[in-house]
Amino acid sequence: MATFLNMNSVKLNKWQVALLLGTPLAIGLGMYVLNRSSRDETKRGKSQNKSKDAGKTRPKGKIEETLSIDGTAPDSELERKKKSAELGEQLSPLKEANNYKTEGNNCYRNGKYDEAISFYDKAIDKCPTEHRTDMAIFYQNRAASYEMLKKWNKVKEDCSLSLEYNPRYAKAYYRRARAHEATKDMIECLDDVTATCILEMFQNNNTIMFADRVLKETGRLDAEKGLRDRVPVVPSASFINTYMRSFIADPLQTMNVPPSAVADTPPRGFLRARQAFEEQKYDEIIAACTEEIESSEAESQYKVEALLMRGTFHLLCGSFADSKLDFDAILANDDADTTLRAYAFIKRAALFIQTEEREKGLADFAEAEKLKPDNPDVYHQRAQILLLLEQIEAALLEFDKAVRLAPQHAIANVQKCYAEYRLSLMSGDQKRLERVIQDFEKAIEKFPDCVECYSLMAQVLADQQQFPQAQQFYEMAMKRAPTNPALLVHQAIMMLQWRGDIEAAVTLLNRAIDVDPKCELAYETLGTVEVQRAQLQRAVDLFEKALLYAKSQAELVHVYSLRNAALAQINVTRKLGIDMNSVSAMAQSGFLSQASM
Repeated sequence: MATFLNMNSVKLNKWQVALLLGTPLAIGLGMYVLNRSSRDETKRGKSQNKSKDAGKTRPKGKIEETLSIDGTAPDSELERKKKSAELGEQLSPLKEANNYKTEGNNCYRNGKYDEAISFYDKAIDKCPTEHRTDMAIFYQNRAASYEMLKKWNKVKEDCSLSLEYNPRYAKAYYRRARAHEATKDMIECLDDVTATCILEMFQNNNTIMFADRVLKETGRLDAEKGLRDRVPVVPSASFINTYMRSFIADPLQTMNVPPSAVADTPPRGFLRARQAFEEQKYDEIIAACTEEIESSEAESQYKVEALLMRGTFHLLCGSFADSKLDFDAILANDDADTTLRAYAFIKRAALFIQTEEREKGLADFAEAEKLKPDNPDVYHQRAQILLLLEQIEAALLEFDKAVRLAPQHAIANVQKCYAEYRLSLMSGDQKRLERVIQDFEKAIEKFPDCVECYSLMAQVLADQQQFPQAQQFYEMAMKRAPTNPALLVHQAIMMLQWRGDIEAAVTLLNRAIDVDPKCELAYETLGTVEVQRAQLQRAVDLFEKALLYAKSQAELVHVYSLRNAALAQINVTRKLGIDMNSVSAMAQSGFLSQASM
C-alpha cells in the first residue's frame, strides 16, 4: 500500500482537472464570454409579489413587475397589451403569442401546470417561426411545466425543439440534462450539463456541482463494467517492488526454501514461483503458483504458500475476485500456518479497501491482529489504509505501534513522520510542524538509502511552497531510484505548481512513461495537462491507457470520470461549432454571445 500512499497527494480533481495549471475553470475548458444586456441582469435581480388573479385589472399606480419563468417579460407588459387591445389596437401574432406565454407563466407560478401547457401551446401555434428566440423560449417554458409533472420524455422533446431554434440556450440544455438524469441516461446528461457549463462561463456553482455529480456517476457505472470486462495486467517491476518493500516481515519474502527441496530438475510449482520472484520475472508467478495449487496433495508441499503468493499477484493485477478466492481458501483452512493466515487477512483487508468495502477491510485487520498481535505489518499496513481514509490520528497511533515493533524499518519510520506532518497541518500547530521537519531530517540521517525518506520530504517541502529545496530532495531520491516513475510524476506536478512550466512537466511525464510504460499515474496526469492544452483527443487516448493500469476501483472511477469529461467536451465543442484552440481569442472579442433571454 505504500505506492497508494505516495500517489494519494497528487490525485487531481476529476472536474477541475486544470487546477494545478492555475486556471479556475472546470475540466480545462477555456472561457466563453456570454454577453447579457444590463437590462436583463436588472430583471434577474427583481423579486416582486405575485398577482392572485392574473386576469384582473391591477389598481392604478400599483402595476407590479413580476418575472416570468424564462426571465423575459414582466406582467406589466401584458397589462399594457390588454389596454392597447381595449383601445382597438391590432395585436401582431408575436405580441399575441407573448400574451399567451405570460398567461402560461402566471399559471406555472400558481402550480397550474396543465393550464400553463395549454397557454404555451397557443403561444407556439401563434408565433411566426422566424422569431427563433421567442420560439425557443416558448418550448423551454413548456418543458418546465412538463418537468413539474415528471413527464421526462416530453421535457426532452421540448428542450430539443427549443435548441433547434436557439442552439446556445443554456437553460434548455440544463433542463434536458435534468430529464436525462431522471431517466438514467447519464452520458446524454453529461453532454448537456457540459454544454450548460460552457454557455454559463463556468460561473454557476449549481451547474458545476451538478456536472460533478454526473461525472461521478458515469465514472462509477463505467468502472463497474470495466472491472467485469478488464483483462488483468501484471504491473511493472517498479510498482511491485515498491509494494513489496512496504512490508516488514512478509513470509513470501522472508521464507527460505529448504535445500533438500531443490532438485536437479528445473523447479516446479511454488519453487518455480519463488525463483521467478527472485529474478523479478513477475509474469510467470501466477501460472507457477497455479501448478502447485492444482497438483495432488502428495505432490504439493507449499499449497498454502502458493495460494498466498497467487492471491497477492491477483491483487496487484486488479483481479479482485480471483484474489479473494485465494485468500478465502487460506482462511478456510484451519490447519494453515498462523502467520500465513494473518497475512491472508492483511492482504484481503487491502482488497476490501480497494473495492470500497471499508468495514470489511478494517474487520480483517482486527482478525490479523488477534492472530499475530506482535506482527508489525498488521499495524503498518493498517496505518497506511487509515491515512488514505483521512483518519490521521488513528493512522499515527498505528504507525507508532509498527515503529516500536520494527524500529529499523525505514518506510514505517518516515511514513510516521508524514502522518505527523498531516496532523500538524490539521491542528495549525507551527511548533509541531517544525519538529516534524526535524524528524524527517533524523529519518534521512538514520536511513540514507531509503528513497521514501527523500520523496516524502520533497512532498512536504513542495506543500510548504519551498520548491527549490523540494527539488533538491527529488534529485537525491532519483539518484537512489532512477527508474521510479512516481518520482518523475511528482516532480512534473511540482513544476506546474512552482513555475507553471507546462513544457517541463510534459517532458518529465513522458520520461516517466518511457521508464515505466505501465505507470497509470503518468498517463492520467499527462492526460489532464493535454486537456488544459485543448488537445482533447490526445487526452482521451492517455486516459484510456491509464485505465489499463489502474489498480483499484477508486482509481477506475477517477480515470473514467476524467475520460468522460474530455469526451463530453469533444462532443459539445463540435456540436456548438467551437474550436478549442481559438476560445481565448473568441472570449476577448466577445464573438460568442448568448441571445437575450
